[in-house]
Amino acid sequence: MHRTLSLLLLFITIPAVKSSAVNVSNMDSIPGRWLYSGENFQPDPAEDQWWTLFGDTLLNNLIAESEENNSSLIVAMRNIEIARQNLNIARSQYFPQIGMSASWTKTRDTGYGTSRRSTGPDYSSQFAGTVDMSWQIDLFGKISAKAKQQKELLNATRAERTGMMVSVAAEIATNYLQLRATQAKLSLAQEHIASQEHVLNIAKARHEAGLASKLDVAQAQTIYNSTLATIPMLEADSRAYIDAIALLTGAFPDQMVERLSRQRLMPSYNHVISTGIPMELVRRRPDILQAEYQLAASAAAVGIAKKDFLPVLTLEGSIGTAAHNAGDLFKNDSFTYSITPTLSWTIFSGMSRTYSLRSAKAQMEADIENYNYAIRAAIEEVDNAMSRYQGELHQIERLTLVVGSSRETFDLSLDLYKQGLTGFLNVANAQIDYLNYSTSLISAREEALLTMVSLYKALGGGWE
Repeated sequence: MHRTLSLLLLFITIPAVKSSAVNVSNMDSIPGRWLYSGENFQPDPAEDQWWTLFGDTLLNNLIAESEENNSSLIVAMRNIEIARQNLNIARSQYFPQIGMSASWTKTRDTGYGTSRRSTGPDYSSQFAGTVDMSWQIDLFGKISAKAKQQKELLNATRAERTGMMVSVAAEIATNYLQLRATQAKLSLAQEHIASQEHVLNIAKARHEAGLASKLDVAQAQTIYNSTLATIPMLEADSRAYIDAIALLTGAFPDQMVERLSRQRLMPSYNHVISTGIPMELVRRRPDILQAEYQLAASAAAVGIAKKDFLPVLTLEGSIGTAAHNAGDLFKNDSFTYSITPTLSWTIFSGMSRTYSLRSAKAQMEADIENYNYAIRAAIEEVDNAMSRYQGELHQIERLTLVVGSSRETFDLSLDLYKQGLTGFLNVANAQIDYLNYSTSLISAREEALLTMVSLYKALGGGWE
């Protein structure tokens, strides 16, 4: 199956943001498949710095530290160096191979090597020096094709490292935001524990005064203890996020505890999404770039397989000197040379070259499908992230109203209980609802922040 590699320019139109919400258009113009086109540029995440939009200097510092100390990124840089040297190896075939040798030989031949009577053994000695040269002429471009393949593989390795940096930055941001959300939940739980302890004391006082039953005290005690029981797991979760950040930044957990244990406010979840995100922005994703470069390398491999059917022109030569006495090595008559142009052509190889060509074409077809899939997956991830972010913003608006109402319900029910105008069950339900809705609001803000990270990751970084 023959497929042309053509240039394709597509645009995803996303309407303007209104009231901090995101509207996602119906992408009817998006075709079912894409074909590989020319190079795209992916800025390094360290230059892109989409995470600075959260306005948290500590987060910025953590991601900057990971670029230098993250083990996966260090290995990725080593892989780039390996790919670069493989390219240099391929390019070195443009040049001749030159070698030098020097020798001294002494021989003793038998005196009975012929039918004649021996006159004694024959002795000889010789000094020799030779410079050899072998040069494969790139007559049909096979060396150029190999160099091109290695260059595309180098670009793919660079894109892989960029993708890893995007992932590392997203993982750090995710764990950091989850840490701040967990700390906010911990602070909320501690506030409610203080409030619930106050309510418990009121129930005890009314019971001692004969104004309430023991049941009121037991219910208040249950609510207080259940909230208190959430503290250890919230603290454990906080430590787990700190440990994860330490691993991602190449540090030890104890080094991060002091920096991250102090509670900070969660970053703002309300961000404005740029309008008119073009397809070119999605295509700069590192995984898509890597798929493009891998496809180009596969195309070069097909060219190499085809050139294996053509002859190989090699130029070999040597120049040297040889003499019995070392003092005669550089006299005119002692010099020797040879020049051997060789055109070699393999006529039959048991169909191995044909099979190699078929394998290279099949690999290219597979890489085309991988590229098409990467594009479709990117569109899906961006669309899902934007749709989810829109829903989360609406959820936060409604939960904010619910939290305000639940706080008012709790205050009113407690006042009525103090006056003996309502039972404690209303107070208990109001306490539980107020804590649950407040926790849900923090979780919704957390999810909105994490969805922003997912959107940045889906786009391969930020945008202007």
